[in-house]
Amino acid sequence: MPPPWVFGRRIRGGGLGWTFLLPLVGYLLACYAYPLLTTVDLSVRDYTVRTFVHGGAPLIGVGNYVTVFTDPTFGTALRNTAVFTVTSLAFQFSIGLALAVFFARAFPLSATLRALFLVPWLLPLIVSASTWSWMLNSEAGVVNAFLGVLGLGTVNWLTSPAWSLVSVTIANIWIGVPFNLVLLHSGLKNIPSEVYEASSLDGASGWQTFRHVTFPMLRSVSAVTLLLGLIYTLKVFDIIWITTRGGPGGSSTTLATWSYELGFGTMLPRFGPSAAVGNVLILIAVVAGLLYVRIQRRQEMA
Repeated sequence: MPPPWVFGRRIRGGGLGWTFLLPLVGYLLACYAYPLLTTVDLSVRDYTVRTFVHGGAPLIGVGNYVTVFTDPTFGTALRNTAVFTVTSLAFQFSIGLALAVFFARAFPLSATLRALFLVPWLLPLIVSASTWSWMLNSEAGVVNAFLGVLGLGTVNWLTSPAWSLVSVTIANIWIGVPFNLVLLHSGLKNIPSEVYEASSLDGASGWQTFRHVTFPMLRSVSAVTLLLGLIYTLKVFDIIWITTRGGPGGSSTTLATWSYELGFGTMLPRFGPSAAVGNVLILIAVVAGLLYVRIQRRQEMA
């Protein structure tokens, strides 16, 4: 039997470990668990402005979710969210990967140019959204002015149902490319140079090297980049609200903007349905995270 001082050391060691964990646990409870539980509570009660302030909102179960799912706006918002998210991720990742491969080669001013590409990512979203709103303005925007120089007609980028979602998607792609560039460029730097030397000795072309060497070795970094991009894009609100406010006629409404509009964009706030829409977004992000974990485990076991 071990002497008593061994048990004392184990207890003290375990207590010390928990002491270091307490700040992290407290942060997770305060900033993640509490807001999530509050949102769930909002979504299962019939809150009004009065009950939101003073409490006492009646419990209605899944009533708010039924209201949301049967609302015609839900289908439009869900479709717009899917189109906005998938298109943004596809172009952000493709352009970011192309730029990462381009900047992986050392050439004069490469570091300076790469730093300039980070400007859209560093700007506050309200500044970026306001800039795009000005650029895509139908009457005084520089984009339509440029189209006029080319002899093309004016496009109602932000006020046409056919172009509003396209416009906010372009703006979001521009903002997200630097994020993909940074992560993918760091992944490229971690690929051993010996692999490329072996590929060159085997007579592989540039495209063959990228397809069979570079891209497979970027798989884990690419998965993380796409997952983080998905989570970020699902909750994009500032760009859409500042440029189009989800219009015209709901043509650029997403789940994020609809959630805000239900809770704060009307004279009679509907906190319950707003929270229900927010929980749908959280559920989509959680499912994406679980799929990522499952795919990673399969790759590790293979």
